[in-house]
Amino acid sequence: MLAKLFNHNKIWVALLSTGVSLGVTAKEQTEEPEMEIIEVSPRGIISYVSASAAKNSVPVVETPVSVSVLTEKRIEDLGAETIQDALGFVAGVYNGPFGVDTRGDWAQIRGVAPLTYQDGLQTLFGNYNNTRANPYMLEQIEILKGPSSVLYGQGSTGGIINLVTKRPKAETAGELWAQVGNYDRVQLAGDVTGAIDEDATLLYRLTGLYRDSETQTDFVKDDSYFISPALSWYITDDTRLTLLTNFQKNETGSSTQFFPHVGTRLPAPNGQIPSERFVSEPGYDRYDVKQSTITVLLEQQLTDNLELNWSSRYSDSDAEYRSMFGYPFALVEDRYISRAIFMSDNSAESFTSDLQLRWAFDTGSLSHNLSSGLDYQQATLDTDRLFLVSAGGLLDIYNPEYGKVPTAFPSDDDIPDSPSNKQRQLGFYVQDSIKWNRWVLSLAMRQDWVKSEPGSPTQQSVSDDATTGRAGLMYAFDNGLSPYISYAQSFAPQLDTANGVALDPLKGDQIELGIKYQPAGTSHLITAAVYDITEKNKPYTDPLGNTSLTGEVEIRGFELEAQLEWEQVDVYASYAYTDTEKVKDTLGAQGGRLEAMPDNMLSVWATWRPADLLPGFKVGAGYRFVGETSDGSAEVVLNGVQVNTPLTTESYDLYDFMIGYEIGAFDLSLNVDNLEDETVITSCLFRGDCFYGQRRTITGNVKYRF
Repeated sequence: MLAKLFNHNKIWVALLSTGVSLGVTAKEQTEEPEMEIIEVSPRGIISYVSASAAKNSVPVVETPVSVSVLTEKRIEDLGAETIQDALGFVAGVYNGPFGVDTRGDWAQIRGVAPLTYQDGLQTLFGNYNNTRANPYMLEQIEILKGPSSVLYGQGSTGGIINLVTKRPKAETAGELWAQVGNYDRVQLAGDVTGAIDEDATLLYRLTGLYRDSETQTDFVKDDSYFISPALSWYITDDTRLTLLTNFQKNETGSSTQFFPHVGTRLPAPNGQIPSERFVSEPGYDRYDVKQSTITVLLEQQLTDNLELNWSSRYSDSDAEYRSMFGYPFALVEDRYISRAIFMSDNSAESFTSDLQLRWAFDTGSLSHNLSSGLDYQQATLDTDRLFLVSAGGLLDIYNPEYGKVPTAFPSDDDIPDSPSNKQRQLGFYVQDSIKWNRWVLSLAMRQDWVKSEPGSPTQQSVSDDATTGRAGLMYAFDNGLSPYISYAQSFAPQLDTANGVALDPLKGDQIELGIKYQPAGTSHLITAAVYDITEKNKPYTDPLGNTSLTGEVEIRGFELEAQLEWEQVDVYASYAYTDTEKVKDTLGAQGGRLEAMPDNMLSVWATWRPADLLPGFKVGAGYRFVGETSDGSAEVVLNGVQVNTPLTTESYDLYDFMIGYEIGAFDLSLNVDNLEDETVITSCLFRGDCFYGQRRTITGNVKYRF
């Protein structure tokens, strides 16, 4: 499979080969030198350590897998308003494949939607029943690419996104943040931390945010608030207990309008459908979610080389979702949308836990960093929904008149009460990172037991178990080059929550070749990788929420990412080529690319801080190129006549900008995304709908730090 990728990208293979040859000529040492592990660059922009790659704080250059890390400072420079925004410059990640969606953060990693974790524990179960996490509550975002089931159990073949929550610190510090922007955006936030007692054995942190805002979609707001108190208690010198809490409420609606192909990607007699057009009814459309989470982290140093870590979270959330959208996805008489009414009351209650031992020891000339653990998760999902085709009547998409629904709106009592679905998973894992001279061998194995209970008395519970593994080999040369090869597997149980049906588990495997480069004496970090993924039992959900399996998919790609930092300039650049192919689907058909994944992506962000010329001044600029995407269908020819041609989106490029000035305790900045206010279509799906990307977004910020 890799040979096919190489044929597509000979220039990148040549680059990769050149890097390896440079490393081979370097002088090899017979003994491994002692190296100081630096976690972040001098200004805190680049992180060299990721906890997600090995469930341990292992340097990125010593992990034979692809991982990208976004620091709090990087997220701030980018002016990211959402986690989805923050992912826009990461190699191999397509952020916002389904346009601007205030209901949640969406991304494709290597062509596949990732699972989201927070502090190493899965945080999202089911659909449309959780609040949207805010970047302000985080100190780091970690993107682990490729299969990761060996450590995390449930994980897609594309990878996972791990959100790292802000922790209490001993040094007293704080900030107040005021933000205004277009779409009537007003936001206030604050973050303060420090020690409660003189001995700094009890630490606190309090983070909170309030936002009142409209969006680029008419009549859709994006209001939110959260408060996150946290405590850390050093019970002894070797024992620390941390409590992280978050209480959040989001009030928004459906900013995504599911517009038809004609009028967006395809020409229409009456022209392009405006990107701000609202299909639902003002005052009716809403997606209101509230969520409470409590996370407990225990760190116990048993001996100098043995550590026990336990993390556990309880989460409870409720969502009230009311909307109308055009279905079927087509214009009626070239200008009208036939609206369906959608209502749902969703809830999710979950408990997740991970108990882990970390042991560092030597056996002869081999140095081991062993991690083993037992994790458990249980989620109860209640999804009550009502879908009424054409009940919302016709709406003139070019000249809408709201309030003319032909029949009375259904009431909350009309929503059918569906039984709850339960998912349980127990997993045991072990990983050993073995170092000998400059060789690093990583071996991992995991066993999972999963039980899905659809909840309906007419449907039986389904139990699955799976064994997954990962192996990687890396060599670190004197000149900073570290080539590697790795193989990994993934496993994820699947449940059609809308219909209470357990599906076959999603399975995948990947082989990856890569290079990591951290030049000595610099702050730079450069990574490159080629990979080949096979995924089986890929799910597909239609507009009515019904889920089916498409069969087998092959994904091949190349990724290059460079994080460079000098005294006054830092650069974040990436390129990704992704080639996807449906080998077969449930009907036995072949061909077609995966939907909503660009074939090429290129991005560059640079920030200049001329401390010697103008202290405190900063200016940044970004460029993003996104190649064409496919609707996911295949070319179909019957009796010599082509009856289907995949619909592709047009490639586009966007420019971002930041300018700011730091004076004393104040930090002033202006951020602009999509500087030229381009109207772009991020993807179109074979089912019939297309999605508009983010229009120009402007925010002005004032931060006071103390």
